[in-house]
Order: sequence, then C-alpha cells, then structure tokens
Amino acid sequence: MADRETRPTTVWSRPERGARGPAPERSRTQIAAAALALADAEGLAAVSMRALAQRLGTGPASLYRYVGSRDELLDLMADAVAGELDLSGATGGDWLDDLVGLALQSRDAHVRHPWLADLNDRRGEVLGPHAIDYLDHALGILVPAPGTAGQKLEAIGLLGGLAVLFARREAAATATGDPAARAAHLAAVAAEGRHPHLLAALTEAGAPPPADRDALFVRLLRRLLPAMLGQGEP
Repeated sequence: MADRETRPTTVWSRPERGARGPAPERSRTQIAAAALALADAEGLAAVSMRALAQRLGTGPASLYRYVGSRDELLDLMADAVAGELDLSGATGGDWLDDLVGLALQSRDAHVRHPWLADLNDRRGEVLGPHAIDYLDHALGILVPAPGTAGQKLEAIGLLGGLAVLFARREAAATATGDPAARAAHLAAVAAEGRHPHLLAALTEAGAPPPADRDALFVRLLRRLLPAMLGQGEP
C-alpha cells in the first residue's frame, strides 16, 4: 500500500531523465510533437508506441525510457496542444473580451487537432503543466469579474465545452456538405404545416445570415459567461 501511495501519479511526477545512465537522446517535448503529427495525419487510433517508434526511427522499447505507457503518451499530447495557446497577453483589461479571445484559441486548437476531443473524453481530468498554466491564466483574467471562485471555474469549464462543441460542428459541416441546402430543407419541412412552432420561429427569424461560426461562437459566449457569473447579459 505504501508503494502505491508514493508512486508518481502522472508522467510529470517523474523527472524527465534518471539520475544515472546515459543522457537521453530525445525529450518528452520531441516525442509529444511526433505523436501529434502522427495523430493529425492518421487519427488517434493510429498512435501506438510501435507506430511512434517507427516515425522516430527507433525501437518501441527505447520509448519506454521516456514514457511509461500509451496513456502517458496521450497525456503528453493533450498538454502539448494546451501549450499551443498564447497566454502572453496581459490580464486586467476587459475580462469578457480576454476570455472570449482565449476561447477562440481553444476552439481553433480543437479544429487543428480534431482527435483532441475524443482523447480528452477518454483520459478524464489529467492536467499537465501547460493545462495548469491555461487554467491559472483564465482565472487571472476573471479576477475583476463578478462571481465566486466556484462560478469562475464552472465558466472556464463551459468555455472549454463550447470550444469542443463548435470545433466538432465545424468538422461535421465540412463533411456533410452545403449548409444552405440543409437550411432550405428545414424551411420546406416547416412550410408543410405539421410543425407550427418551427414555422413561426423561422418566419420571425427571417432568412438566416451567411454562416459565420466565429460570430455565433462569440455571441453565445458573451451571453452565457456573464450570466454564469451573476452579471446578466452585457
């Protein structure tokens, strides 16, 4: 039992290299970057220790000097994506603008790496150093905002969830064809008269504007985030 309690719980709980033995030929950062490239090219299912070793021109056994398991490799990959976000901007301005900007970065990262949402669904809440930096930065943005610490953490969680949702919708829209054709089909079904509430809503709304996912994403965030923090709609 004592061994289990003292055993490192994440890949970051161990030093990157041992105190003895030869200097490592690669870093965890390099290994994670190669794994990201493999997942981007072939999907998450293609990422295995063997496939990654082939990509790096080494044997699978050598990778275990740096990463203890595929699960640890996935943790490194997720944190590497978190490291792509630019957190260098100063906080203390308009908290809502700053948080929306962070959300746009998060959504774009999920668009670049469409496998990321599935990876996070599988691995649960494993926060690496870059992810912790992101969380701390978001909380720093929210210092001047209203709301309790719990509400602010929930708002950051909502931000991440919406980033994933919109990235998935963008991928689905790309794969399923013309959005104007889908809108026309919905209008035709409503016009048949069997869905009066839908017909009334579409009639009141009028013709939909050209698809602008950025605008819709920002609009939802600017409505939802202040409401979650007890401020009401801006």
